[in-house]
Amino acid sequence: MTVFSSEYHVGEDDRKNSRSYHISAVICAVALIVLGLTTAFVGRISVNEMDTVPSFEKAIDEGRYADALSIYRGIQDEVLKTDPEDQALNESKNMLLDDMENIVRIRVDSICDHIISSRYVLTASDVNFLNSMSELTSSVVSERMYRISEDFLLGKIEKPVVMFFFEQLSPIGNFSATANPLLRELDYIETATGDVQTAETALGEGDYITAVKKYTQVDEHYDGFVGDYCEKRVSSIKATMYEPMMEEGEHMLQTFKFYSAEKLFSDLAVIFPEDEMIKGNLLTATSHTSEVREYRGQIEVICVRSLIVDTDTAFAGRYHSSSTDLYLTTSEFEKILENLYERDYVLVDPENLIDSSDPTFLLERNLKVPKGKKPLVVVIENLQYNATAYNCGTCRRLVLNDENQVCGEYRNSSGETIVSRTAESIGILDTFVERHPDFTYDGAKGIISVSGYEACFGYVVSQDEVDDRNSALVASNLPQIDPTADEIAYNRDRVTEIVRSLKDNGWQFASCTYSYIEDCRNTEKQILVDDTKKWLDQIGSLFGEVHMLVYPNGNYIYGTDDRAVYYKNHGFRIFFGGGATPYYTYGDNYLYLDRAMMSYKTLTRKAYEELFDYNEIIDPARNREAGI
Repeated sequence: MTVFSSEYHVGEDDRKNSRSYHISAVICAVALIVLGLTTAFVGRISVNEMDTVPSFEKAIDEGRYADALSIYRGIQDEVLKTDPEDQALNESKNMLLDDMENIVRIRVDSICDHIISSRYVLTASDVNFLNSMSELTSSVVSERMYRISEDFLLGKIEKPVVMFFFEQLSPIGNFSATANPLLRELDYIETATGDVQTAETALGEGDYITAVKKYTQVDEHYDGFVGDYCEKRVSSIKATMYEPMMEEGEHMLQTFKFYSAEKLFSDLAVIFPEDEMIKGNLLTATSHTSEVREYRGQIEVICVRSLIVDTDTAFAGRYHSSSTDLYLTTSEFEKILENLYERDYVLVDPENLIDSSDPTFLLERNLKVPKGKKPLVVVIENLQYNATAYNCGTCRRLVLNDENQVCGEYRNSSGETIVSRTAESIGILDTFVERHPDFTYDGAKGIISVSGYEACFGYVVSQDEVDDRNSALVASNLPQIDPTADEIAYNRDRVTEIVRSLKDNGWQFASCTYSYIEDCRNTEKQILVDDTKKWLDQIGSLFGEVHMLVYPNGNYIYGTDDRAVYYKNHGFRIFFGGGATPYYTYGDNYLYLDRAMMSYKTLTRKAYEELFDYNEIIDPARNREAGI
């Protein structure tokens, strides 16, 4: 019973499986037949479509324009009859239309280019083609008519050429519908050419705001073609300018250039009157600005060297050196800034005193400062970090922290390497401005002068520096160096990164000669020439254009001297000498200013009493020498 039952069920399953197999086989066969028919049908369509474009082009080549147009319109009708929801089926047909339109475009463009370039007179065959191909040629010719009118407006083509172009094409078919209105406006287009070109020049220079203002101004005075063109340009420029202009303005706010930001966001508020972000940024800018006036008084210039950051090394026992008298401590420098701020001084950019756009002639410019403020220029002298100053407790080099801020790096008396923003005058001044944004006028910081002697910012950036560096290291009982070309290239990259960060935050740069020539006034011209070439090649190449020169020890050369003329001819236009009292003068293609040297030795000068209170400045750490 059990065996029989098992056999019975097995037989039943076999019959069911057999029946399912036959059904599946029939379905597969039908599917294959349908697939074959579909493939054959699609294949016939593809073959037909493949013949379309060659047939169209052949008809044009043979002058059978009606046949060509019929082929094009036939495909176009098929596309138009297709249900909008099934437009994906028309992809290949639309490609055919594009190919046929491109064939006509190439031929029309060739004719138009020939007319423009060589005053080509249309033949009967040309006229027949342009007229017979109806809407296909009409659309292309209309585009070319607008384009040549734009070129005329932009000053790219002369009026007689434009007139000849229209004379050749306007009588054909329905081209006159486009040509005649443009012909009537040619005189208006010609009148607007100057202003439009001014707008385009500004745009080419990245001055979006001037471009929009000029185009808007032109649009207010013209209708028709010129007005339409201006509206399109304004719309296009606005779409292009918004993001970079906002980024630029927000960066101005971050770097304390509030006066520039106020102007920028005021202009943007006119162009984008509904933009709330612009309104908010404008409010931020104006909350940090005040009335500005022209300033015609003295311009105070103070100068410091590297700062003493580790007073234990500088002033304690066997480490103490009389050279520390040449340097201020970080505490003394910060207290000087506090005193200057309390006395209403404000940091300014000396380049605002000149217009140096002409390399052969310098124009005086009246300095502007916030009302009630007095201008101040800060110079940091020869920031190359020579090894012989290590025992004075100064930094050894500049570095960037994780926030891309410039910091000083030094080794303290315990041998630990310390990195700090406030270890050097750069970071101290930066953080002081962060606390007191009104201490800078439009983001100005200071001027850093650099030589090529030993290093730049503490990095050996050329093979010429190695011997001098090693001599200084030996004198300081430190191991010598033997950098490879790759290591020097790496150092140059580090300096370049630091320079980029400093520039971005309002700092500027000056040369103090490659060899830090102590007495330029009594140095032969050829020595200065050779020195300058080295500075420009090895140091200046890291800083970009540098227009300022700080004479070491203040030993300046008179501006009419042939050696000074050489400096001016190589891009230097602002020169700093030395003097305890403020002084500046314009000369033949240059500006000269005296700088007051700030050191422990000079702090008691009577001339400095208006700047700070000496008793508030001196760092108590200096009293260790006297055992106080």
